[in-house]
Amino acid sequence: MEAFEKDLNVITSRRIADLYVLPFKHYYRLMVAQQGQLELFKEVPTDYGCRLIAYLKYRADMAVSEHRRPQLGAMNWHCGPEKINLRLSSVGDYQGRESLVVRFIYQLTDDRYHLLFPQQWQELKTLLHRRGLVLFAGPMGSGKTTTMYQLARELTQDQVVMTIEDPVEINEPRFIQLQINELAGMGYQELLRLGLRHRPNVFIIGEIRDPQTAMMTVQAALSGHLVLGTVHARDAYGVIARLVQLGVAPYYLEQVMTGVAYQRLMTRSNNQSAVLFDLLSGPTLVDEIRQQKGRGMTDAWTRYLEEAVATAQLTPKEANHYQNG
Repeated sequence: MEAFEKDLNVITSRRIADLYVLPFKHYYRLMVAQQGQLELFKEVPTDYGCRLIAYLKYRADMAVSEHRRPQLGAMNWHCGPEKINLRLSSVGDYQGRESLVVRFIYQLTDDRYHLLFPQQWQELKTLLHRRGLVLFAGPMGSGKTTTMYQLARELTQDQVVMTIEDPVEINEPRFIQLQINELAGMGYQELLRLGLRHRPNVFIIGEIRDPQTAMMTVQAALSGHLVLGTVHARDAYGVIARLVQLGVAPYYLEQVMTGVAYQRLMTRSNNQSAVLFDLLSGPTLVDEIRQQKGRGMTDAWTRYLEEAVATAQLTPKEANHYQNG
């Protein structure tokens, strides 16, 4: 158990986003993911890998004796004074070899959230002055939830903020935080209906992933709420296409959408992580909703990357890696 705890403490100290415990040939691989990059953490004997999976499943109240069926679990891990939330997913392959994926959810602290170009934050805040829908996209672990929470925090002095998430990733006592529980009949749609009756000023929707949630999100924005949410899309333009795919008519999007932000978490030359946004708003956003011709990254994204290299914030290699988002 000491070896397991040592490995987990090393992983959490590096702020790793995901741990993969995967069978490979006659041993197990521990892979870690950070900022979309997967790397080998270590290779361990099969016995070690199986015992690590059993230990984490036990801690997460999962069925330790079940090795084939998919399971989900959750637990807390303490690294020094910090409490980290872990979300676990396990499944066995056709040979009965079990694999496990662990998502690490770190508490939000202001000193860990940096912007590659701080002026972009003011652009985002300007979008919040109007009631409507502001959507965020980007790969898992790119900081979308952190961005929405940071923005909403600046509105909480005189406004009520309600979040609907699966799961709640950041504990924020100033918000009303609701967590999805499908088994109890508390999905996004049900909680959105409840939320509309609760009359918050601001909604944070963890993920818009089905037509019903998309339409209810639009209805919330139409009824005078400020709504922040995330959508799976490969770039800012793709957010519009995704909503149309989910059945939202461009007519409604033109009425409610005030902004789209695609974001990536990059590593500066000083090894500090920082966020860069690709933003759509104003006439550019309206044109995209009407024509839906945009592809890839905007010209502004390319200019920001070039400026980041010129000012030695990013290495040329790092900037090139994010050239296409």
